[in-house]
Amino acid sequence: MAEPTAGGDARFDRVAIIGLGLIGSSLAHAIKRGNLAGEIVGAARTEQTRATALRLGFIDRAEADPAAAAEGADLVVIAVPVGASGAVARAIAPALKPGAIVTDVGSVKQSVIDAVRPHLPDGVHLVPAHPVAGTEESGPEAGFAELFEGRWCILTPVAGTDEGAVARVAALWRAVGSQVDTMDPRHHDMVLAITSHLPHLIAYTIVGTATELENTLQQEAIKFAAGGFRDFTRIAASDPVMWRDIFLANKDAVLEMLGRFDEDLTALQRAIRYGDGKALEEWFTRTRAIRRSIVEAGQA
Repeated sequence: MAEPTAGGDARFDRVAIIGLGLIGSSLAHAIKRGNLAGEIVGAARTEQTRATALRLGFIDRAEADPAAAAEGADLVVIAVPVGASGAVARAIAPALKPGAIVTDVGSVKQSVIDAVRPHLPDGVHLVPAHPVAGTEESGPEAGFAELFEGRWCILTPVAGTDEGAVARVAALWRAVGSQVDTMDPRHHDMVLAITSHLPHLIAYTIVGTATELENTLQQEAIKFAAGGFRDFTRIAASDPVMWRDIFLANKDAVLEMLGRFDEDLTALQRAIRYGDGKALEEWFTRTRAIRRSIVEAGQA
């Protein structure tokens, strides 16, 4: 990874945020807290979401139509499930002013670039971004300004992207508390497949297995849930639409990592079956070191 150029202006006259779920609302809260925009316009499909966002005060104006929100905006943030990114780009394209910057917050980058970029007019800059932060909660009431503090935001601009636009998006993420780096989009997708996407897939699988147990075992699994299982249920409570889109959008990288995981799982299964304690201890010692490195990096 390479740290993007510092020194960009973090403040925008008008920011439009399309999608007011956890990430969109948290970013709006953080922008509002830091006085980083003259106006924040939010777009959401439902009247209830728009009313909630206005009541909570993290946007200044609400629109049902993404194009109406994007009109006149200096920065447009696409904060919808990645499968809907292309449709949003197509909808807002006629309303984008020359020089506007379009960014996103998706957990998959190459597919978002492929879906969004063809719709953007000349003179509009695409700077894809992925704030590596979140909770299992969703919706406009789940957002909070501190979500991004001390977390990474990865930018994945393609070759030839305006450096000033990249610097401004980087400055915004730094201003809301993130550490910022850049990465090739395909490399990003492979890294996130192992660090985020595969763990969620495993969590969904384990919790799903528990639901298939006979009733007595299922109830006892819930009643006596130990720390590990509780962590899995927390992860598996994440937004199902968002994660459906992530797995479909990043299927090649996820399948690659899933294949590697399956090979390692088979090796562990063999060690347990044949009582190979040495192999198990060596494996657990090696993985324990990873946890320590995550703690030392301040990402625990």
